[in-house]
Amino acid sequence: MKKRGRGIGCNLYGIGYGFNRPDHSAATVDVTDDGTVIVYSGCCDMGQGSDTVLCQIAAETLGVPYEDVSIVSADTGRTPDAGASTASRQTYVSGNAVKKAAEEVKAKLLEFAAEMFGCEPEKLDIKDGKVFRKDDPSDFMPFKELAKDAHQRGKQFIAFGWYDNTTKDVDQETNQGDAYATYIYATQVVDVEVDTETGEVTVLQVFAAHDVGRAINPMNIEQQVEGAVAQGLGYALMEEIILKEGRTMTPGFNKFLIPTAMDVPRVITSIVEDPEPKGPYGAKGVGEGAIIPTAAATINAVYDAIGVRITELPITPEKILKALAEKQ
Repeated sequence: MKKRGRGIGCNLYGIGYGFNRPDHSAATVDVTDDGTVIVYSGCCDMGQGSDTVLCQIAAETLGVPYEDVSIVSADTGRTPDAGASTASRQTYVSGNAVKKAAEEVKAKLLEFAAEMFGCEPEKLDIKDGKVFRKDDPSDFMPFKELAKDAHQRGKQFIAFGWYDNTTKDVDQETNQGDAYATYIYATQVVDVEVDTETGEVTVLQVFAAHDVGRAINPMNIEQQVEGAVAQGLGYALMEEIILKEGRTMTPGFNKFLIPTAMDVPRVITSIVEDPEPKGPYGAKGVGEGAIIPTAAATINAVYDAIGVRITELPITPEKILKALAEKQ
């Protein structure tokens, strides 16, 4: 007999290292003579899309098209240290570093442009690749023209940005305080079908709602959540380390199973935007936080379906059949 159930899992996750552990990042932003922008960041993009996000932040801050921004990342010979790509921290910490560097470059550019416009820098702005007067947007010049003219006059517009996200530990006596600079929150709902004859669990659908602050790149967030759900399902249902007399009996992927594309169900992602004032344009992050609720929601769904509580992961068919037999 096949029975269906639904389970819910919720979590919060701290952004950055927290607990008084040094957590900082640096970046450099350079406007070249042709008006394109190069971001230098030690942040390592392992597929999470940080290169894209950092370029977006630089483009938004400088007021230039995203297509005109490139990045050199994770090059120990050319890029400043940005810390590790862990703790869901890079959008928040490196994003702030890039934003600060780009803001300084923009301020210098506007000072130079003010001489050409014959006004104060505060009366100018840059948007959509144009430098213009705020009181008369029709009076403008292309950003690329400004950059070219600046370099011809021997001006170089490059700035270094540094952001410190180190947070104090909680009070050792009361455990009160903020161990992290900010938190992301999530709720996931998992629908399963359990075969009571074979013990097999089939995940039918996952709904994932995640508070990420401001979503700088929604598609990036969706792929992060989908990847996290796949990892969470592997933790819940497949990834089993078997030890016997001190030896690992599951040393390779032919015995240690992980989800494939055939095992991942439909994932419905709902992005909840609650901007964080200290984050770059209100962004926080997603990363590891999206992995946490999946296994808990899956366990609850199995309990809802067959009325037995599995307390040891992964939920293998053998464990389900044993629990059903003990229940009878």
